[in-house]
Amino acid sequence: QRQLVESGGGLVQPGGSLRLSCVASGLTFERYAIGWFRQAPGKEREGISCISTGEGSTYYADSVKGRFTISRDNAKNTVALQMNSLKPEDTAVYYCRAYYSGTRYDYWGQGTQVTVSS
Repeated sequence: QRQLVESGGGLVQPGGSLRLSCVASGLTFERYAIGWFRQAPGKEREGISCISTGEGSTYYADSVKGRFTISRDNAKNTVALQMNSLKPEDTAVYYCRAYYSGTRYDYWGQGTQVTVSS
């Protein structure tokens, strides 16, 4: 069974940090690009970061560039999202997505809540 499980969310004060993890099972992890998305209440889901297969090229949305860092460990089937200098507008449910380019294989995790508030 192919599955993605996110963890690491929680409540943090503005300016604080969190580290999200996405652990995959049941798939050949190194063949999948991994993306992080978030959805705030009343807003559409937005892509904020992704990391490719192979050399691990990364992408960041302008809203998180310079504050968030994505990394992957293929040996552990894990992708992490280090989030620093968090702002109240970062409050959302965060999801990871694994997609195999050129195929129909596309999987989502169940999400983890991040709340930035004083």
